[in-house]
Amino acid sequence: MSAQDAVTSGLAGKRVLVTGGTRGIGRATAVAFARSGARVVAGHSRDGEAAESLARELAELGPGHLTVRADVTTADGAKKLAEVCQEQLGGLDALVNNVGIDGHAKLGDLDAAEWQRLFDHNVTSAYLVTQAVLELLEEGASIVNIGSSVALRGRPFSAHYSASKAALVGFGRALCKELGPRGIRVNTVSPGVTEPETGGELPPQLRERIAAMTALGRLGRPEDVAGAVLFLAGDASRYVSGATITVDGGI
Repeated sequence: MSAQDAVTSGLAGKRVLVTGGTRGIGRATAVAFARSGARVVAGHSRDGEAAESLARELAELGPGHLTVRADVTTADGAKKLAEVCQEQLGGLDALVNNVGIDGHAKLGDLDAAEWQRLFDHNVTSAYLVTQAVLELLEEGASIVNIGSSVALRGRPFSAHYSASKAALVGFGRALCKELGPRGIRVNTVSPGVTEPETGGELPPQLRERIAAMTALGRLGRPEDVAGAVLFLAGDASRYVSGATITVDGGI
């Protein structure tokens, strides 16, 4: 068995929901699952070329994949995704909570609305979607929350972002103990600076400086993170739960 086969072992035929699935890490993850033989529902917050091109790409990889517009920062949006998964997939073997946004502000300038906006997207969405699909998760299912490496090391002028991503770690640790009796595993993947979601917006000099801070000498790619997600959803990680895997190139 090749290394790639070992990572994706057991994914063929699995039913997977990926939120925030049309761009960056979410898109790379949805496509990687589809290539591994899983059936994928990819949630997204707005229509447009990103959603349309993902739908085309998934269709080329095989039947049974869907893209669904739903605002998962609301209970109604999360319920909509759950209903689609019930109707089209009949259940779920993996959930990837990938919805999230970045934020930068000095604490003195950080108002309550911006704090709440970050938490709605980065934490509340994971809570709402997980709760909505809880009864759809099969015994032995895997939940993977996409966090950030700044949850462990902090980042200046981003207290709200760092705190929201740290909350996901606690959410996952608690949930793994609650759902463990059902054989459901819960883990967190914490990327560093990843192209094109963040790296594409950085000035060249800053990109070079961040790349130089990593042990591997480059920024991350969405596919790097997707590989860790597939590992946590597959058979190779059957005894891994409550873990946080940092995918930041060794910063």
